[in-house]
Amino acid sequence: MISLSERKDLIRAALGQAPLDLRIDGVQVVNVFSGTIEPGSIGIKGGRIVTPYAADYDANVVVDGQGRFALPGFIDTHVHLDSTLVVPEFLSQLLLPRGTTVMLSDPMEIANVAGLPGFKALFHSIEKLDYHIFLEVSSRVPTAPGLETTGGELDLADVSEILTWPQAVSLGELDPSKVLEMRDEYLLKVEAALRLGKICNGHAVGRVGKELVAYACGGLADDHECVDYEEAVSRLQLGMAVLVREGSTERNLDPILKGVVENGTYSHHLMFCTDDKHPDEILEEGHIDFMVNRSIELGLTPMQAIQMATINAAQHFRIEHLVGSLSPGRWADILLVDDLQHISPNQVFFKGKIVVEDGKYIGTLPKPEYPDWLYKTVTLKSGNNGSDFRLEAAGDQAEVWVIDLFPDQIINTRTYDKLRVIDGAVAPDPERDILKLAVVERHGKNGNIGVSFVKGFGLKNGALASSIAHDHHNIIVAGTNDDDMALCAKTIEEMQGGFVLVSDGKVLGKLALPIAGLLTEEPVADVIAGLEDINQAYHDLGGSLPAPFMTISFIGLPTVPDLGLTDMGLIDVFSHQLISSFVE
Repeated sequence: MISLSERKDLIRAALGQAPLDLRIDGVQVVNVFSGTIEPGSIGIKGGRIVTPYAADYDANVVVDGQGRFALPGFIDTHVHLDSTLVVPEFLSQLLLPRGTTVMLSDPMEIANVAGLPGFKALFHSIEKLDYHIFLEVSSRVPTAPGLETTGGELDLADVSEILTWPQAVSLGELDPSKVLEMRDEYLLKVEAALRLGKICNGHAVGRVGKELVAYACGGLADDHECVDYEEAVSRLQLGMAVLVREGSTERNLDPILKGVVENGTYSHHLMFCTDDKHPDEILEEGHIDFMVNRSIELGLTPMQAIQMATINAAQHFRIEHLVGSLSPGRWADILLVDDLQHISPNQVFFKGKIVVEDGKYIGTLPKPEYPDWLYKTVTLKSGNNGSDFRLEAAGDQAEVWVIDLFPDQIINTRTYDKLRVIDGAVAPDPERDILKLAVVERHGKNGNIGVSFVKGFGLKNGALASSIAHDHHNIIVAGTNDDDMALCAKTIEEMQGGFVLVSDGKVLGKLALPIAGLLTEEPVADVIAGLEDINQAYHDLGGSLPAPFMTISFIGLPTVPDLGLTDMGLIDVFSHQLISSFVE
């Protein structure tokens, strides 16, 4: 990560044999190692910190810190960049004003669509960005072999290759079924990471007791799926770190941190992640800064919250020699803030260069350049006609499984209900908030359509759909009638990916995501405006969810309980098996 000549330049500057490139005077240094705050002057050479106490060093440029607090840039410990909808080149203007300078990304989304070539394409500009991207190498592409259709895959050889990249810091999240069933391919991926001195990220959703112990024995170092304090403590007690998550639909921070404060729980093995968060919410609510500030409101000290956002994360991922503190040799990623009770960066430095001034991004955005084939990944063999969505049944009514959404969480509850059978097919019941749910295979391979039912969208008429559907990323659509569902699928194929809302045969809103059906290179402001418009149209149709397109993207996930839906059908997550949509 640093050349011999760069190391020597740092040493010379530290000895006073060469001037600093930059010195930031008059700051209160937040030392996350000692837990103290001390007056200082931060010296920088070659984009790295020489010392936070550089008052007597010569410098080519001197900046007045105006008495502000200086703290390290924030770290998001687990994120799927694809879920921001925005290409990495444009994320700087969203993340940096919020103080996030490090993203630890598991790009399983684009890998499930386009395999290793897509993985490589997403990060072609990684060295040109004004923030760091480190890779959590996707461990499960596909997530549920034999239970879903994907466009690409990463085998053991692919994963082993990517793990050797200098940006790779861990093996990405591995769900329990792969470990508890002792499947060789995945355990060998764990060993490949551990041999390189890299950790393995967990995904221990819903696991307790002996299963949790066995999962920890599988070599997993952490979990970002905890939904309450009791789950978090059970992980900590087994030596697993907890990545406290606060995304668009996964609101886990309050229940976990309230318990931490009430019980005085040791916080060194706690850190923050967003996992999946849409750009409108990053702009309006915040990013890791929101989590830090909310933690302080709940009773953590500012130092504890800052440590969770910085050094705790850096040490856990073994990158503390690069980021996470204002210490010699680390990258000069620095936030200057007026107040530690509510952190809002005035200035942000990335590698010693000012990229945020007065809370506004002032850097230069690289030009996105992606291969043409990545814009052509949606091919439907079925799903263009309403009849494709029929779930046939005999009699006047049928008893079916219903995926019942859990507010503010990624998990769902398995329920069942009796629905009318009309003209030989099971009908949704929007009056009781039970919509038809379908997953349409979009990789041009087999034309599969899985059909079930979902409760919790509140939609009174029409349908909504997304080509982001974790982790297979087929088209997922929920609706009150088959024809509107078919129009959703057809519109997504025409856009080559995105979100769409339809009612009475008319498209009421859409947001195109043509890069792998996941991302767009449109300006961030346009993406946010489009997202706000389609969300409002959904609410105008009676929809009740705050982030409907984030919610729908997770219903098809076959690794989060109780139920998931893929193009092959309904999945019982705990048994990891296909089940009938009918209660039998």
